[in-house]
Amino acid sequence: MTKQLKKEQSATLTWWQLSLLGVACTIGTGFFLGSGIGIQMAGSSILFMFILAAIGTYIVYDVLAQMTQSDPQQGSFETYAKKAYGRWAGFANGWVYWSSELLLMGSQLTALSLFTRFWFPGIPMWVFSCLYAVLGLGVILAGNQVFERTERIFAWIKVSAIVMFLLIAGAALLGFISGNGHQPHFPMTKETFLPSGLLGSWSSLIYAFYAFGGIEILGLMAARLRKPEDAPKAGNIMLLLLTILYIVSLVLVLTLLPLAALQGKESPFQIALSAYQLPFVPHAFNAILIIAGFSTMVASLFAVTTILFTMAQDHDAPAIFAKQTHGKRKMPLPAIGFTTGGLASAVVMALLLPEQLYAYITTAAGIMLLLNWLFILLSSGRLLPLNAWGKIKRYLGIALILAAISGTLFHPTSRPGFWISLLLTAAISLIAIGMSFTWKKRVRV
Repeated sequence: MTKQLKKEQSATLTWWQLSLLGVACTIGTGFFLGSGIGIQMAGSSILFMFILAAIGTYIVYDVLAQMTQSDPQQGSFETYAKKAYGRWAGFANGWVYWSSELLLMGSQLTALSLFTRFWFPGIPMWVFSCLYAVLGLGVILAGNQVFERTERIFAWIKVSAIVMFLLIAGAALLGFISGNGHQPHFPMTKETFLPSGLLGSWSSLIYAFYAFGGIEILGLMAARLRKPEDAPKAGNIMLLLLTILYIVSLVLVLTLLPLAALQGKESPFQIALSAYQLPFVPHAFNAILIIAGFSTMVASLFAVTTILFTMAQDHDAPAIFAKQTHGKRKMPLPAIGFTTGGLASAVVMALLLPEQLYAYITTAAGIMLLLNWLFILLSSGRLLPLNAWGKIKRYLGIALILAAISGTLFHPTSRPGFWISLLLTAAISLIAIGMSFTWKKRVRV
């Protein structure tokens, strides 16, 4: 049974509100912190990786928006996978996405803890992880309206942070503020363009894609548009502006800092600002980084709760997760409680692996998210009447996603994340195969 949303209950968003929510769900630790790992691998060639990732993201969202426009569904990509390939596909797709977002929350909690230790270096990371997890659950429990209002405010703050960096970096290039003696210049040598060779640049593609992670959450929210036909416009405008901001800010980071100054444990933007005589700006920007990470973590909480609730309604998850509280503001407390257990696991991981966790979990989360995007493209081939150009774009998107996933095998920083994602995906696939036999028996009966 499909879960078509009733218009009077769901049609509450305008296209620009959806775009703003998309900014809130997308700009986060994947860009502010993960981009530093990508720069270390690829040097200045990371700019081309971000352009390729932007193209791939646009292709994925384009087909997702088309499917949403023609058939708005609460379960979005999970429901479309089921319609295209059967129940096993919806089951596997939903649980792979749930797992990827759980890993994503783990990486976000770690990043938030790293940012906060900028002020409190003596406090263990797990303390901050617990604090941010509780605050995130509080926003979700406050209801959808509070979540949407909070995320829109965070979106403006995050865009303001990038604009602030652009202004300060521009002032530094023009000589209005003095730095640490490094002469700003864009790295153009072979050693700075491809510090780890072509394989290093290839391996960095996953981190470029990771900076756009969250676009699929727009699919979950797009069903609430007043005009479903506005879904493509909302995402496309957001992606265009986001790509421009990303590329320009990365150009300035590469110009202001030598590659040797970058470390995976710190944001490259934070390092660039701390090199100049601006006593308050690094602290202000650190606060904005925390807001950005917290915002994407709350968006992930919303996404996993929504997907788990929808899968339970479709009997692809235990029925208890479909239960809601009574009254005006219905809350899926069992689904939220199960997600809380996942958050607790993320906190434990932050305690056990304080240094290595971010790169490993970020890679694993990115790969599993891209597997979800891959299924969106595969589902569109069956559900949409694509013309010749649409088919070419679809194959290009598939090729870019496969390139990003396979590239993680060629670098020691990203390789462990590949095996983590492979293990989790294999486990989910085996469960889906086992469940398919149960479903067939029920049909015969």
